[in-house]
Amino acid sequence: MDPILTILYIGNNPSYFDVSQQHNKWNIITLENSVKVTNYLENNKQPDAIICDYNLPGNNGIFLFDWMRENSSFNTIPFILLSKEFNVDLYKLAFKKQIDDFYVTSVSEPLAILNRTAFLCANKKHTTLKVKQKPIEEAYKMPLSKRIFDIFVASSVLLVASPFLLLVMLAIRLESKGKMYYISKRVGRKTFDFYKLRSMRTGSDELLKKLALEKNQYKKEETVSTTNPLEEPCPRCSTLAPSESCSPLMYIDTHVICDYWYNIQKQEAAKNNSTFVKIVDDPRVTKVGKFIRNTSIDELPQLINVLKGDMSIVGNRPLPVYEAELITGDEISKRFLAPPGITGLWQVELRGKGGKMSEEERMRLDNEYADQFKGDNYSFWYDIKLILRTIPALLQKGSV
Repeated sequence: MDPILTILYIGNNPSYFDVSQQHNKWNIITLENSVKVTNYLENNKQPDAIICDYNLPGNNGIFLFDWMRENSSFNTIPFILLSKEFNVDLYKLAFKKQIDDFYVTSVSEPLAILNRTAFLCANKKHTTLKVKQKPIEEAYKMPLSKRIFDIFVASSVLLVASPFLLLVMLAIRLESKGKMYYISKRVGRKTFDFYKLRSMRTGSDELLKKLALEKNQYKKEETVSTTNPLEEPCPRCSTLAPSESCSPLMYIDTHVICDYWYNIQKQEAAKNNSTFVKIVDDPRVTKVGKFIRNTSIDELPQLINVLKGDMSIVGNRPLPVYEAELITGDEISKRFLAPPGITGLWQVELRGKGGKMSEEERMRLDNEYADQFKGDNYSFWYDIKLILRTIPALLQKGSV
């Protein structure tokens, strides 16, 4: 026979768990506020679990949860938060805080909450102290030879090319209204302002989402679905009684979905979406813009980024924020071990060949260059070779 679990309920609705009296599984102790809870925990045997209302006199359940997790004596007690009505912000906060579970009492069965509590008690961690370990980061330091070379090349090219740059900027301004340069947030080893000559019409960012679906070079083949994935029923839950679910329920906006089916849907969505976005035959590009893109003249203002230390002459291309946010896997994120650069390995390998580049190829080449910054692998002459190989790739047939 399973032992009786002692559950501490904190709130003003103890009758909600009257169903527990019909089962000889739980001993529920009710306390009204966090002050009584702290006194109880410090002077009595620890409960097996805590079920807490969000709204408490003087504070809330999140405050009590934070206090418990900061106390090494109580930080492993399973904690379930209750809310009378669903609030998406409260749900997201509970998820961020890593609260063990979250229920809305107006739609949840008390018995389901108690059974979930028993499961958490049976599978809780046995450690009594949570040790916060500082994540180990791979050492990175810009080689001195690389930095000196960057400053010398960037300042020299800017000095020589400045008259020509003024003419190009004038041509950009005459063809279309707006600023002659373009600034966007990019992510390398940090987030920074990325400078470029404007090659598109103003307001082009609004068209990117639509074009990414229609003309993205890296986009994978997918089947268009007209149904909301959150509305599709879970095959496991379909075999259970209407009041049961195969895993804890999640409340997303107006939808209710079990944790298992949510993660399956998330994995499927990741398979059908591309991390990188590159538009084929982009209609947003102006005539002058097409010329400066094909000759890479639009990249020259990035020499200012090099002088500021945001970028290097050679490195992996810095990514727009929306692309960088998608890169979470270790295999892909290794690219950030190298500094962001104006030119790099994937540009000289494929950019000048006129062929399409797959997302997998780009990842492989980015990671290959990043390997140069592990330990003492960096080679100044390797960068020189890439720069020399960049020259024939500058004049190309296709628009990139």
